[in-house]
Amino acid sequence: MITLLHIDASARGGRSDLHAHGSHTRRLGERFVARWHAVRAADPVFYRDVGQAPPAPVDSAWIHAAFTPESTRLPWMQGRLAESDRLVDELAAADLIVAGVPMYNFGVPAGFKAYIDNIVRVGRTFGFDRARRGEPYWPLLTDRPRTLVLLGSRGDYGYGGRIAAMNHVEPAVRTAFGYIGIRDVRTAAVEYDEFGGECLAASLRKAEAAVDALVDELLAGLPGARIKPPALMA
Repeated sequence: MITLLHIDASARGGRSDLHAHGSHTRRLGERFVARWHAVRAADPVFYRDVGQAPPAPVDSAWIHAAFTPESTRLPWMQGRLAESDRLVDELAAADLIVAGVPMYNFGVPAGFKAYIDNIVRVGRTFGFDRARRGEPYWPLLTDRPRTLVLLGSRGDYGYGGRIAAMNHVEPAVRTAFGYIGIRDVRTAAVEYDEFGGECLAASLRKAEAAVDALVDELLAGLPGARIKPPALMA
């Protein structure tokens, strides 16, 4: 079986195809999971909504606890790291991470940044040894291949071209996840959200087609894969 971790980071509730002010990334994420389950219904899916229920941000107590050796942590330290432990355990158990991450002011939403800060953690997802020659840091989530599917939405357009330098979502997420060992990253995104009309509608159609293609490509890469015709998975 393939274990999926589905993460939503939008502050908006509901999908944009069902609610007037719903989220495009929630729409794309649910589409991905539904299309996957149309072929592999037995694959477990764990869900985490860091847009509606963000993790507690890292503070001085968290840092103190995380950098204290596990064998000498006090009970309050273990308590402070309990949420981070749950998030790391979910991530480590996943083979495929599907993350809906809209662009807010050129970067990731605050809830998703808090998520990253909780999962990029010394001793759990990356190692550190100042005496290690060459590279004192190394990723720990390398026990098996994992894939991150990053589904985005943006108000403007051209973040892959004319204003690519202003896109601090995909590069930041790729860096953080690559640092802990997840380097296979696939992306799709909606643009023109602030324009609306046919520009947005066309971008949504393109993004949904890209999501479908990503699902089919990933399914086709599985051993012994047999994909249902796309018409049966609409």
